[in-house]
Amino acid sequence: MRATWRRLPPGRHDVRWERGLKVPAADGSPLVTDHYFPRAEGDFPTLLVRSPYGRGLPWSAMYGLLFAEQGFHVVLQSCRGTGGSGGAFDLWRNEAADGQATVSWLRGQPWFDGVLGTVGPSYLGYVQWALALDPPPELRAMVVQVGLHDPHALFHADGALRLENALAVGVGMTYQHRGMAPFMKATLRLQRRLRAVTMATPLRGAYASALGGEVPWLEEVLSHPDAQDAYWHGASPAQAAERLTVPTALVTGWHDVLADQTFEQYERLRRAGCETALLVGPWTHTSALQQGWPEVFAESLAWLRAHLCDDPSGLRPTPVRVHLGGEDAWRDLDGWPPKSTATSWHPAPDGHLLRQAPAGSVPLTTFRYDPADPTPSLGGPLLSRTAGPRDNAALEARDDVVTFTSPPLTEPVDILGPVSARLSVTTDTGHADVFTRLCDVDDDGRSVNVCDGLGRVRTTGQAAARITVPMSSTAHRFAAGHRIRWQISGGAHPRYARGSGSGEAPLDATTYLPVRITLHTDSSLRLPYRS
Repeated sequence: MRATWRRLPPGRHDVRWERGLKVPAADGSPLVTDHYFPRAEGDFPTLLVRSPYGRGLPWSAMYGLLFAEQGFHVVLQSCRGTGGSGGAFDLWRNEAADGQATVSWLRGQPWFDGVLGTVGPSYLGYVQWALALDPPPELRAMVVQVGLHDPHALFHADGALRLENALAVGVGMTYQHRGMAPFMKATLRLQRRLRAVTMATPLRGAYASALGGEVPWLEEVLSHPDAQDAYWHGASPAQAAERLTVPTALVTGWHDVLADQTFEQYERLRRAGCETALLVGPWTHTSALQQGWPEVFAESLAWLRAHLCDDPSGLRPTPVRVHLGGEDAWRDLDGWPPKSTATSWHPAPDGHLLRQAPAGSVPLTTFRYDPADPTPSLGGPLLSRTAGPRDNAALEARDDVVTFTSPPLTEPVDILGPVSARLSVTTDTGHADVFTRLCDVDDDGRSVNVCDGLGRVRTTGQAAARITVPMSSTAHRFAAGHRIRWQISGGAHPRYARGSGSGEAPLDATTYLPVRITLHTDSSLRLPYRS
C-alpha cells in the first residue's frame, strides 16, 4: 500500500489482529468479525466497519491495518449472509438491528473504552446511517465515504432503470465477499455478456446468465420502480440525518454514482445543525478509494482523531472542500452550494448556444431515437471502469445526438452548484427519455463531459411537454477560449435501460418503437455562475 499510495502517513503502532470472532446478530445469527488493534498499552477508541463485501483485501488493509496502526481498535464485520456470517443477506432490512447488536457486544469487550466511531464507503456508509437511526450513546463520529442512504435511487431514476449500475451492484454484492478471484471472474463474465443482457426482450430475468444465476433481492429491487411502493418502506434511513447530533464527515466525487445522495445527506445534516464536513474530489465511485485514497484517508483520519481523540490539529479551516475541474485545483468553502447566480443558456439554430432568450416557443430541431440501436452511454457516474470524464467526439458524431455550443469564452467561467435543464419537447409516440449533458470543449475541439441527467417525457398530440431535468452538481472552470456545450439525446444505454417509445415499463417491455423527439426554442440549460 505504501508503494502504491506514497502520501499515506507513517504508522504510529505495530498492529495485531484476531480473526473469525462470532458476534451474535439481532436474531442470534453469528456475524463473523475480525478485530485489529495497536500493539501497545493503553486505551484506544474503536471503529466499527460493517461490510457485505468480505473482510479480505482490500478491506483488511485499507480499514483494518491502516486505521489500527494510527491508534484505533477496528472491528471489521461481515453483514449477515456474507463472508461466512449466518442468516441470509437481504438488502438493507437487517442493518439497523444488527448494528445495534454489534454495539451491545462491544460493550462487553474488555478493550472497548466506550468511545466509538464508524467509517466506510458505499454500502458501508448505508450501515452507518442505519445505526444512526437510533445512535448509541458511545457513537461520537461518523465518516461516510461515497455512501448510500437511498437504495431505490441507486436503481431507479424518474421511472428509468439504472441498468448497468444495477448489474454491477448485483455482481459486487453476490461475489465480492467470496474473495477476489470469484469476484473478478464474475465481473469479466458480466462484461462479456453485458450487451446481450441489456438488449434482451424482455429484460426481466435476463441478468441471470451474466450473474451466474438468480439473485432474489436484485429481482425484487428491479421489479419495484415506484419509490412509494410498500416494498421500499423503511429502506432509506435518510431521516437519521435530520435529527443527528453525531459529527459526520462526508466524502464523494463529481462522477460518483452516489454524489447526489451525498449532497442530500449534507443538506439534511446542515439543516439539523449537526457538525459536518464535505470533501468532493475529481473521482468516480471506485477511484475515490484508489487514486483518491490518500486524500480520502487523510480526511477520514483527521475527522476521527478530532472527535474520538480530542486532536483537531488535522482538520481543515473550512467545512467544505471541493475539487475545481478544468483547473485541477481545490477550493475551500464555508458551505455547499456556495452563493451563485443562476444563468440560462438557450439553444439556437445551427447548433449555437446563446445567452439571449428566444421569443416564444417553436420547433428547433428533431432527432430520432431507435431502441434497436440505442444511443450509447459514455463516461459519467458509473460503477464500471468506463466511468468519469471522457472524450465525447464519437458520441456527438451520431445522428441521434444533438449539440449546442457557445462561442469561445472571453474570460474564465466558474460553475459551482446544481445544474439543470428545462426542456420543451414533442414526440411522435407520446413517450420518450431525454438525456442531457454539459460538456467542456477545449481549444482543440475535444468535448469532455462535466455532468448530466435523464428525464422521462410524456406528450399528447403536438403540444410541447415541459420538464426540468436535474443534472447533478459540479464545480468546474471553463477556461477562456473554451466553449460550453449542451448535448441532448434520447438515452444513454446501458447506463439506463432502453426507452421503449411505447410507454411500457423497462423491465417487461416487449414493444419497442423508434421515436422522433423535437426540441423547442424555449428550452434552456441553467448553470450556477460563481463570481
